[in-house]
Amino acid sequence: MAQLSDDCFAFGGPMMSVDEAVGLITTRVNAITDLETVMLVDADGRVLARDIAAPLPLPPFTNSAVDGYAVRDADIPQAQERALPLDGRIQAGGPANVAVKPGHTARIFTGAPMPPGAETVFMQEDVRIDEAGKIVLPPGLKPGANVRPAGEDIPEGHIALRAGQRLRPQHVALAAAFGLTRLDVVRRIRVAVFSTGDELASPGAPRSASQLFDSNRFMLMAMLRRLGCEISDLGILRDNRSLLADGLKRVAGTHDLILTTGGVSTGEEDHVKAAVESVGSLVLWRMAIKPGRPVAMGIIGGTPLIGLPGNPVASFVTFVHVVRPTVLALAGSLPEPLTPMPLRAAFTYKKKAGRREYVRATLRRGDDGALEAVKFPREGAGLLSSLVETDGLVELGEDITGVEPGQSVGFLPYAGLI
Repeated sequence: MAQLSDDCFAFGGPMMSVDEAVGLITTRVNAITDLETVMLVDADGRVLARDIAAPLPLPPFTNSAVDGYAVRDADIPQAQERALPLDGRIQAGGPANVAVKPGHTARIFTGAPMPPGAETVFMQEDVRIDEAGKIVLPPGLKPGANVRPAGEDIPEGHIALRAGQRLRPQHVALAAAFGLTRLDVVRRIRVAVFSTGDELASPGAPRSASQLFDSNRFMLMAMLRRLGCEISDLGILRDNRSLLADGLKRVAGTHDLILTTGGVSTGEEDHVKAAVESVGSLVLWRMAIKPGRPVAMGIIGGTPLIGLPGNPVASFVTFVHVVRPTVLALAGSLPEPLTPMPLRAAFTYKKKAGRREYVRATLRRGDDGALEAVKFPREGAGLLSSLVETDGLVELGEDITGVEPGQSVGFLPYAGLI
C-alpha cells in the first residue's frame, strides 16, 4: 500500500490553488511499485511498468506503399515517358526473391516486399499499358517514391513505449506490431469509496421522503474504473463522527487511496474533517476552485484520503483536478496535463479573481462556422442535468474576472477528462 508521512502534504496557505494542490500531489505521493503481467488484450488503460525497446524495425522489411510497378532508380524516365517490359509479380505476404533486371519492371502490391534491385514504385493509376503489353512510365518521379523503408516508422532498439505510459489502443497496437503478447504493468490502484450523509439512500434501497438517491458514489466509481482502479464500494456512512472515523481507519491499511464524497464543508453535520483529524491528519480542506471549494486531503495510517464535495458537479470537477492526478501519481504514470482548447465564448459571465472556475458549456457552430461555447442556462452545483446536457467545461483562470461574447476561452471536453 502507499505509505505517506503525516506532513508530506504540509501547506501553510489558507486556501490552496489548483496548481499548488496538483503540484503537491504529483511530487509527494509515492508511486506503487507492485507489478503484474497481463495479456496484450487486457493492457488497455493500464500503466506500463517497463520500457519497451523495439525488438524489430517497423516496418520489418522495405515494402511498397501502393499498388503499382517497381523499377530501378536508373530506369526512371527523366524527360519523356518510357516503356518497360513487365517481368514478375510480387504480392503482399509473398516472397520477392527475383531481382528486377535493368530496363524491366515488376508488378507489386501494397505491403509487398521490394524485390532486389528495385528502389521506386510507380502508382498503377499513373502508368499505362501500350499495345505491346509494356508498362509506360511517366517522367519526373522522384527516386524512392512510394516505398516504405525498413525501420522508417521505428528503428530496431528504439525505446518505443516508456514506463509510466498509460496505455491506450494505439499503444496496444504498437506492442502487437512488435509481436508481443504480454506486458508488465503496474498493479491496479486500490481505492476505497464511500458517501456520507443521512440524507442519502442507495439506489435500490428504500428512500424516505427527505432523502436523495446517492448518485455521486456511482459517478466516482465509474470515473475510477476509467482510470483502471480496483474499487471497494463501502456504501454510505451516516453522519456520525465515530462511525466515520472507524470506517476510515478500517480501510486505510488495505487500500492505496480513500475517496469520500459529502460532509467536507463547515456545517454542524459535516463530520468528515473532524473524523479525519481524530484518526490521522488533515492537510487541506479548502481549494480556490468553483464549483468545489470544500475539498479535504489527509493522511490516515500512511494512506492518502481525498474528501470531495457532496454536490455532484463540484464532485465531478474536483475529481478531475484532484483525484485524477493523485491516481496517476500513485500508478507512477507519466504526467497527463489537461490542456484546454481555445474557442470562442458565446456567453457573458462574471467571476471573482483569485480562484479558478469551471463553466459547463455546449459546443455549437457560429454563423461563420467557428466553434463557440454556450453556457448552460442555469447555475447550481447540484444540477446533474448540467453535466448530461453539455459537452465540457470552460476553464476560467484565477486572473480572469469576466467573459464577454466573442472572447477566446479554454474548453475541456468531457471525453478528455478521464
